[in-house]
Amino acid sequence: MAVYTLPELPYDYSALAPVISPEIIELHHDKHHAAYVKGANDTLEQLAEARDKETWGAINGLEKNLAFHLSGHILHSIYWQNMTGDGGGEPLEKDGVGELADAIAESFGSFAGFKAQLTKASATTQGSGWGVLAYEPLSGRLIVEQVYDHQGNVGQGSTPILVFDAWEHAFYLQYKNQKVDFIEAMWAVVNWQDVAKRYAAAKERGDSLLLAP
Repeated sequence: MAVYTLPELPYDYSALAPVISPEIIELHHDKHHAAYVKGANDTLEQLAEARDKETWGAINGLEKNLAFHLSGHILHSIYWQNMTGDGGGEPLEKDGVGELADAIAESFGSFAGFKAQLTKASATTQGSGWGVLAYEPLSGRLIVEQVYDHQGNVGQGSTPILVFDAWEHAFYLQYKNQKVDFIEAMWAVVNWQDVAKRYAAAKERGDSLLLAP
């Protein structure tokens, strides 16, 4: 029985146009994200077989594959929810996301500073990766992470609340090799309501992630 399943999109393929074309959304979700789900499930089966047979020659590769595919599944599941055709702008108190707005200002000095950092982190990932806004429970602040592949260069314990997919499959059909143009356009579809909910949830459970001495 599959452990992980592909979530349905919260909108139709054309909902994020013109920022992201329907063709990209369909391919990205139905093919690429689905492949990470399958990869995670297949790797779990292979690990179960290794335990049963006590054959551990491939353990390093299997553990790496599990981290890669599972992280890809998790980040994409957040990515779809992080976007809406009615999004964009910046989080404001009048829209009910004042706590998130205050946290961004406290952690980065201003929304403009945060936006510039996440844009640069996303647009300058070497090869394939993500730009991520995450809640870091040890300090109780927000941080920007530049994630290589799906799982590399990540602070342990941090919870992603806003993710920008900077893999070529997320934009190449529409933006060609202009990754920075895609990242700039992404700000027009950010769903701040979703990001705010994720921030509140991460903050509430943050202390439970790290056992205090």
